[in-house]
Amino acid sequence: MLLAGVKNWLARPLLPEDMTEETDPGEVPGIDPRDIAWPAERIELAGQLWGEGYILPGGEEETLRLARSLGLSADSTLLLLGCGPGGASRSVAGRLGVWVSGFEADPDLASAGASLCALSGLGHRADVCFWNPNRPDFQHRHYHHALALEPMRIASPETVLAGISLALRPGGQLGLLEMVATQKPDPAAPEFTRWMELEGRTAMPPPETAITRAFGRLGFETRATEDVSQRHLREIARGWREIVRTLNICRPGPAAAARLVREGELWLLRARLLRSGRLRLIRWHAVGRRGAAAA
Repeated sequence: MLLAGVKNWLARPLLPEDMTEETDPGEVPGIDPRDIAWPAERIELAGQLWGEGYILPGGEEETLRLARSLGLSADSTLLLLGCGPGGASRSVAGRLGVWVSGFEADPDLASAGASLCALSGLGHRADVCFWNPNRPDFQHRHYHHALALEPMRIASPETVLAGISLALRPGGQLGLLEMVATQKPDPAAPEFTRWMELEGRTAMPPPETAITRAFGRLGFETRATEDVSQRHLREIARGWREIVRTLNICRPGPAAAARLVREGELWLLRARLLRSGRLRLIRWHAVGRRGAAAA
């Protein structure tokens, strides 16, 4: 039944076209709503979807696209938030020659990331440590630039961006990728609350304006914003298309099938909310003003 559920959700043209309202994620068997942590099995599944060491669609390609927009060089130091289990730190350091300090808010992901970077042969150019989004505490004025990948899952924009601003040198650039709500979320809406539960979110996605205002208050100049929702949806589709192809070759056991269904529900709901316009995935490129006092 679980394997059939995965195929029913994700076969044919796949996401986002085939993710219709006919599927009710709450009716799928074998899913524990509390299963939102990152055991090794889930990290492995994410690697199959997005690339080893990644937990977000697009994997290395998307991460490097975002990092390159900062104009990094081999002499740059980069604060990388939301680096997942090490793939982002390893790729940016290895491909761009940057000194990368990766930080991850989940202790299991941070531990996996530290291990992956230790095996990368990059030495101190790439590492991963744990951070608390509600109490960000980075080395003061140490980093040339910063890249933050959905860092506001459990903390407010002001808290996260203030922590980043204190870590950057004057004039440092910041690339931010974050999910935003286009309207005030209804905390009683089943789809929305289920999506937040599966993603382990304790903070509602902020409106885009809240983040832009926070940039201004902290002395950043917003240079560009980009809605990357459609590209994100295409990457979701591509990752799940590859997984479904493997099901015809290697049939998973019950435990692995249950994980596939649970993960499929998460991405089904994210895609559905993006397609409906209730959520958008936005990229910001901001620059700190030289000599500006950070809050």
